[in-house]
Amino acid sequence: MNYVDYYAALGVPRDADLAAIKKAYRALARQHHPDVSKKPGSEEKFKNAALAYATLKDPEKRALYDQLERQNDGATMAPPARGFSGFDFGREMPDFAGMDLSDLLHAMGREQHAKAPRRPPGPQRGRDRESAVTLTLEQAAQGCTLALVIPATGGTREIEVQIPPGVHAGQRVRLRGQADPGTGGAAAGDLYLHVQWEPHPRFRVDGDDLYFDLTLAPWEAALGAEVSVETLSGAVLLTVPAGTSSGKHLRLRGRGMASGTKAAKAHGDMYAVVRIAVPPTTSAAERPLWEQLARESHFDPRPA
Repeated sequence: MNYVDYYAALGVPRDADLAAIKKAYRALARQHHPDVSKKPGSEEKFKNAALAYATLKDPEKRALYDQLERQNDGATMAPPARGFSGFDFGREMPDFAGMDLSDLLHAMGREQHAKAPRRPPGPQRGRDRESAVTLTLEQAAQGCTLALVIPATGGTREIEVQIPPGVHAGQRVRLRGQADPGTGGAAAGDLYLHVQWEPHPRFRVDGDDLYFDLTLAPWEAALGAEVSVETLSGAVLLTVPAGTSSGKHLRLRGRGMASGTKAAKAHGDMYAVVRIAVPPTTSAAERPLWEQLARESHFDPRPA
């Protein structure tokens, strides 16, 4: 099998205690668990973190692993000269790695408190849950109501949730009291939604700003024009100045995503990136006009 530096996979030093190892694994699970992230490489990072946690939380396995000399990640593992057999350092994924994110974090919580003194029975707050949700840019900008199927004790349940305007990709939205009910009159748990954005067919996102390609005819770019463009809140007129070149960015102030700051109604900007399109064919009436322009114009598109 290939060598994996389990300490590096968790981002902890080699002398980290169990609490630091567990904290690092919880953070990586929240970031890279398949329920939350579909980014390339996330599944591999989660797998390596799960294998690392399964090994390093066990004192015996950790002691055996520490006998290995440091090797290059991905290289075929060189076994130690002596000292152990029958332990494969995570050739198979641990059982807990197959849990959904809510069950995994809940199981770790039970494990953390397994040795705590038992408390007398009494009201118990409901269990928190975590789920992933994918929004369009329009839903994220304007807010929306969603019907979600979320994990629940004994199965799943469907709830209707309000997504506030201005949520960002990567943000964790807390919905109070939307998870498992409490017992004995205690409050229900909270639902945490990990937000992702769908790729948009027109807009590209950079922080709070949005970019889109605006195609102009040569005469619109040369003479100036007013063109209708779509924004997240509807169509607006954009003034194209005369002499606009291909690649120029025309700004629509405040038409981007909510900035995430506490300032009221703070938004990013939207930028139209100009692309100039030439007619693919020239009619008999048009060609003399292009030829006349070529003779009359002193414009040099390739200055020294």
